[in-house]
This record gives sequence, structure tokens and C-alpha cells, in this order.
Amino acid sequence: MKRLLPILLFVVLSFIAGYISRLLQGTSMEDWYPMLVKSSLTPPGHVFSLVWGVLYLLMGISAGIIWSMHSLYSWLLTVLFVVQILLNMAWSLFFFGMQSPLSGLVVLIVLFAAVLLYVAGCYTQNRVSACLNIPYLLWLMFAMFLNTYIVIYN
Repeated sequence: MKRLLPILLFVVLSFIAGYISRLLQGTSMEDWYPMLVKSSLTPPGHVFSLVWGVLYLLMGISAGIIWSMHSLYSWLLTVLFVVQILLNMAWSLFFFGMQSPLSGLVVLIVLFAAVLLYVAGCYTQNRVSACLNIPYLLWLMFAMFLNTYIVIYN
């Protein structure tokens, strides 16, 4: 039970970050995004919601495991986790809120680097925690492709 509480806390925090990201999008999902030229590989909206739900769950479990280790290194990894969550929210603000795909792409590249550092750091501490973020890294690579396509064709 002692290890479960931090995991639950970080899962909830991850979903709160997702909710804030949704708020930062404003009305752009309805009145701006549909007008953009998008890749034929762009999934329908409900797929994004489903994927992000799974990713936030996995991210939260990973961070909870790391936090439970109670070391200086785990504290530093937790700070990096918070940084990547903030960058994740910043992407929604720049891409949707400010309707700037190019700024969103720049944030996405920095986000990918932050998550990669987090995963590498986790791997030295807890391999399960690191592996839980592999789907997130893969999704971010796909998101970079989709975002780049929008930058090029709009």
C-alpha cells in the first residue's frame, strides 16, 4: 500500500496535466484544427483521447515507481518528469492555443529530448519504470511527424 499511494498520486497528476492541456487548446480543436491540411496518417480524434489516456496512466505509474525509491537521483528524475509534463502542456498551448504549428514542433522536439533523458535516467534505477515510457516516446515520434507535416503543408 505504501508504494501504491505515490503511483496513484502521479497517475492523478498526469491526468490533471492532460485536462489542463485540453483547456489550453481552447476552441482550436473545433474552429482551427479541422481546416488544416493533415497527413492521411492522422488518426481520428477519439484515437488521440484513447492513446493519451493510456500514456498518462503509464507515465504516472512510472513516476510513482521512481518517486517511491526515495533517493536523490529519484528526486532529480521526478523533477525531470515534471519538466516533461510542463512541456507536454506547453505543446497544447503553442500548437492549439496560439495556433502555431512551428512553435509546437519546437516544443515537441524539446519534449522528446526531455522524455528521452527521463527514460535513460529511469533505466539506471528501475527498468520497468523506463519501459513504461517507451509507448510515450513512440507516440511523440509519431506526433513529430504529424506536426512536421502540418508545418510543411499549411
